[in-house]
Amino acid sequence: MNTSTTLQGPAEAPSEARHAAAPRCRPAWRAPLIVLALGALACALLPEQLGLMTRIFVAALFVLSLDLVVGVAGLATLGHAAVFGTGAYAAGIFALKVMPDPLAGLAIGIGAGGLLALASGAFLLRYRGFTFLMLTVAVAQIVLSLPQKARDWTGGDDGLSGFTVGPLLGRFAFDLEGRVAAFYALAVLVLLYYVARRLVDSPFGLAVRGIHENRARMAALGTPVYRRLLAMYTAAGAIAGAAGALSAQTNAIVGLDSLSFALSAEALVMLILGGAGRLGGALVGAVVFTLLHHTAASINPYHWLFVVGFMLMAVVLVSPAKAWGWLRRRAGAAS
Repeated sequence: MNTSTTLQGPAEAPSEARHAAAPRCRPAWRAPLIVLALGALACALLPEQLGLMTRIFVAALFVLSLDLVVGVAGLATLGHAAVFGTGAYAAGIFALKVMPDPLAGLAIGIGAGGLLALASGAFLLRYRGFTFLMLTVAVAQIVLSLPQKARDWTGGDDGLSGFTVGPLLGRFAFDLEGRVAAFYALAVLVLLYYVARRLVDSPFGLAVRGIHENRARMAALGTPVYRRLLAMYTAAGAIAGAAGALSAQTNAIVGLDSLSFALSAEALVMLILGGAGRLGGALVGAVVFTLLHHTAASINPYHWLFVVGFMLMAVVLVSPAKAWGWLRRRAGAAS
């Protein structure tokens, strides 16, 4: 991205910067439409793997939310699972105590994730660098301890279970094959991917990218840095809460692992594998990691992490630009 374009607020952006950003906003539906087509095709061709497809869609939505924080806003975090797990518990408790409607539960998960991100971000975003990183871990550990203190509501170490999810739109019941769950998760992923795409391509998103590239210059130009970052952090938390709600509704159980440090680390690995800051890379990384996990763990459940570690080293040491350049040269030589 051109730094001179992003280092100006929406009001001060020159006309050529607005013209450069406009083409990116108009086709924002194209990438979500491709995801919808590919996801539906995968579900149709692999009807016996609908459970795996649902896991991939949920993981992709979670990593997408992390990309808004890490790749777009430039905020390194290791506690993103806190908002995911909060959305999962909120949706599960709502289905158990209030009503089983899945869309209402999804809204509750989105609200819970967004509220936690807003409350924690108001404190965390006053710090930067390593201090911010460690504080995200501390907040995640505090949230992880809460289900054990409210065992009557959350089930404690045993997890939250015993709730059922009603038919989607009052007509489509969640079946044992997982067809409704898979297409429900895919629809939510596509919708929120479109929302994230529009958010990132908007003047607000460009300002956040500018803060990522040069915070001091954006502040000097009059951009409210803290408020912009807090708004993006809250939006990412809401999307992560939606992913948590989907996980709870499609699995009918919520465990403490949904709040764990390991989940945050796995999401970060997925993001690095796919490429941070491009949104689409988050989806690719989630697909690659989840498929690799599923395949390698079925072959050897003790050494599959070796393959993941090797791939992660390759991605870090070899930039995507170099990899694509090498592939193009090989393709040209072959032709």
